[in-house]
Amino acid sequence: MDKKQTRKILIASLVGSSIEWFDYFLYGTVAALVFNQLFFVNEDPTVGLLLAYASFALAFFIRPFGGVVFSHIGDRIGRKKTLVLTLSLMGVATFGMGLLPTYQAIGIWAPILLITLRLVQGLGIGGEWGGALLLAVEYSPKEKRGLFGSIPQMGVTIGMLMGTIALWIMTLLPEGSFMTWGWRVPFILSALLVIFGLWIRKGIDETPEFKKVQESGNIPKLPIADTLKYHWREVLIAIGAKFVETAPFYIFSTFIVSYGTVNLGFSRTSILASVMVATVVTTLLIPFMGNLSDTVGRKKLYIIGAVAMALFSFPYFWMIQQGSVVLLVIATVIGLGIIWSPITAVLGTLFSEIFDAKVRYTGISLGYQIGAALAGGTAPLVATALLARFSDSYVPVALYIIFTALVSLIAILAIKGKGNLQKERKFSMNQSHI
Repeated sequence: MDKKQTRKILIASLVGSSIEWFDYFLYGTVAALVFNQLFFVNEDPTVGLLLAYASFALAFFIRPFGGVVFSHIGDRIGRKKTLVLTLSLMGVATFGMGLLPTYQAIGIWAPILLITLRLVQGLGIGGEWGGALLLAVEYSPKEKRGLFGSIPQMGVTIGMLMGTIALWIMTLLPEGSFMTWGWRVPFILSALLVIFGLWIRKGIDETPEFKKVQESGNIPKLPIADTLKYHWREVLIAIGAKFVETAPFYIFSTFIVSYGTVNLGFSRTSILASVMVATVVTTLLIPFMGNLSDTVGRKKLYIIGAVAMALFSFPYFWMIQQGSVVLLVIATVIGLGIIWSPITAVLGTLFSEIFDAKVRYTGISLGYQIGAALAGGTAPLVATALLARFSDSYVPVALYIIFTALVSLIAILAIKGKGNLQKERKFSMNQSHI
């Protein structure tokens, strides 16, 4: 494969992933600032916030279903067709959110319609991640699998960065304008990004490894059944490994929006700015960490990140408790920018290397999305509930981060080999099964 084609594949993987995550993260940030007031109306602000976060979490529980549905298509029909479907689905849902009337206008139908569109988002992202990852990994040169696998992971932070910037610009409006129409603008303009993403993906071909599966005629009739029967152990490893990659991420990026403004007195602009700075740092570090994993091993890099995350949980909360914007930025950069980057950079490649090519889309999607449902979408909800239960003490939230790190360490230690899963030997074994 020449450099031009390689660049085209990586751009298609990155652009589509970035747009999907932009749409997805936009909801999480707006949930903490707007939806708790305009859609989940309640006399008690904490209850309104909990309801908004509950709607945020719901999509995580629908994501595994999206993963099963679209990975079935991806393992039977192809990665490319699936990615077009997921991006279209996400775009329609996000655009629709920007047009929704509020609770004051249509009453209980406002939160019902909002939750419905959020569930559609969950279905879309459930199938998107695995396809975007495999598009990069299954086209990668053998010695650069870690680097290529980290590229679609950059889409997570780029999408979040775009969403945060868009919302940050809107928060510069007067409060009344922001709450009336300003928050809607990023949702509506996302339609243009989706059209661009579909155009980019239109020009790519199916991955070489899926073509080999097609040529062999060894396409499973029901990939989910084969995955659960023959690869259940790998699915459990992926679920556990996802914990420390997802829970701290949503605490540092989503939960902090409400906690920092309501409990600590920071302005919305300061919080969003700190997340933006940290996200830029992460985005720059992810390909570096992915490339490093091709040398030192995925497993070693992941363990270092998980241990560092556990050790940083209490210092993080101590730093932001000081009320200093500078310390807030530093704490967010360390947690979300530096410590989280090696974990997320190797995650996708690590998952792809433990599943056979014929069920790889299903296997990685199932593990990733179930792990995200258990520890990701629930993280802001759990953290808010812990604060309410323990009189605004951050100690239980810090302990929760440590707990997720321990779960992931146990899972990752169950992987045999040096962390690239004996790199080429494992992948060559997979090919011999095709």
